Amino acid sequence: MSGRLLIYGATGYSGRLIAEHAAATGLDVIVGGCEPGIVAALAENLGVEGWAFGVDDRDKMLDHLSNVDCVLSAAGPFRNTARQVINACIETGVHYLDVCMEFTVFAFAASRANDAANAGVMLMCGGSWGVVVPDCLALHTAHRVTDAERLTIALRVTGSHTRGSLDSVNDVPELGPLVRRRGALITLEEAEPRQLDFGYGPEECIPAALASLVSAHQATGIENIDVFLDTAAGCVTIDSPPAIPSREELVQGRYQALAEVTDASGRAVRSLIDTPNAYAFSQLCSVEIARRILAGEFTAGYQSPASVYGSSFVTAIGDTKIVDL
Repeated sequence: MSGRLLIYGATGYSGRLIAEHAAATGLDVIVGGCEPGIVAALAENLGVEGWAFGVDDRDKMLDHLSNVDCVLSAAGPFRNTARQVINACIETGVHYLDVCMEFTVFAFAASRANDAANAGVMLMCGGSWGVVVPDCLALHTAHRVTDAERLTIALRVTGSHTRGSLDSVNDVPELGPLVRRRGALITLEEAEPRQLDFGYGPEECIPAALASLVSAHQATGIENIDVFLDTAAGCVTIDSPPAIPSREELVQGRYQALAEVTDASGRAVRSLIDTPNAYAFSQLCSVEIARRILAGEFTAGYQSPASVYGSSFVTAIGDTKIVDL
């Protein structure tokens, strides 16, 4: 066994993009999912091996995972799949990577940090736009001050969103106005929107319980964090109609994120990032992270992409640029 990558959930929209890119780059790829016929057809199309199993079939999953080095999961909603796969990865000594941005999954992965470290494996949730971009940007911005005390992250998400993406944000309203204060996660009685500028003039952004409340803390060590979504840009919500991004969106679409870091004196610095479309970016960055893991570039335990690969990782993906404001 050497450098084998299982892409689980490979038959969904994002999973197919990732599997196609991973196979094209020459990685030793196996595609997996719960539908035997669809998995077999995808495997034949890509010229790779295909495994069909459900995450609740523990014995079959353990048997398959014992023959790979890393799992890259695109099987959302991840709140229904991640716990089973993470537990199996720890038990079999296999690295876990996914493209999730669901807060509850990150919290669970963080709770298994010591077990993963003892097993010598890395748990990395969020090998995708929604985590790599804001967390690397947050780390970059934090490096601009000497004593970072507060971090605000805002995401400007536009364009079409698949049913899988919409399903992944279903629990955001239920979590309420969740923030990090003095290192602890707390729910505010009320959280006010903010007017933030992504280069198009001030736009209203609403508080959102997203994964960076966990992963950005891991990456930066900052103990006070707020995360916002830009509503003026037509951000993804549970009420958004599902739609497959067009080829034009994948090639030409642009996304932005903003990070604001305040130091102990109250001075605030801001940095803005502009990236390719989130689905196109996630295809590239998840496979690059998997490639690095298989090459031995990992840190055992629970990690965020920025905590392992640094703030510069994000600008190595596609046409991505950071501007300090």
